[in-house]
Amino acid sequence: MVNWLDRTEMLIGKENVKKLQNSHVVVFGLGGVGSYVVEGLVRAGISYISIIDKDIVDVTNINRQIIADIETVGKSKVEVEEERILKINSNAHVSKIKEFVNKDNLEEIIEKIIKLQNIVTINYVVDAIDTVSSKLEIIKYCNAHNIKLISCMGTGNKLDASKFEIADISKTSVCPLAKVIRKELKKLNIQHLKVLYSKEEPLKTNTASPASISFVPSVAGLLIAGEIVRDMIK
Repeated sequence: MVNWLDRTEMLIGKENVKKLQNSHVVVFGLGGVGSYVVEGLVRAGISYISIIDKDIVDVTNINRQIIADIETVGKSKVEVEEERILKINSNAHVSKIKEFVNKDNLEEIIEKIIKLQNIVTINYVVDAIDTVSSKLEIIKYCNAHNIKLISCMGTGNKLDASKFEIADISKTSVCPLAKVIRKELKKLNIQHLKVLYSKEEPLKTNTASPASISFVPSVAGLLIAGEIVRDMIK
């Protein structure tokens, strides 16, 4: 029987496939970016996935989130994502937490993840959430515990996915969210953070919520997944 990871093995080798299969990635946020991060990681062979998101799938998510369609609207995002993961890899180990991350519950969430996965090591954390205070708590935790982290900056009000870059936060420009995070990290004396950001000027809209389109957050999520995989096998 052909192994579903044969094509991946041709590209990166058997040992690296095994390395990915034994790796554990934690993804905070299952929106337009986070849902595609999970997709890229699972299809690359990452077998231990922990997902955290309090929201349910909304009809407005359909334009950009891979877990959103007319059948999943109204369902818990972590439940829908777990089902999707297991349809791709039935041997995946999925832990799901339906909570909104804040300073009071982050350590408890990490403890739950470790208990559910029955694995102490966290190889990578992905911050794909929007709330600045929650992003900072994740950044502080990973910095204090020496856990690799990649944080996604703003993808809303963007139309050109080719403007995304992965860089240290100190090298970012243009992105308003990156500017806020740089300022806050300076206060915390955190000097380095790997981020994905866009050099595209945000488009002006007349809406309170960020505007979005299918091919921008999806590209951001897959770029993050690729960065994690390459980092793990180098």
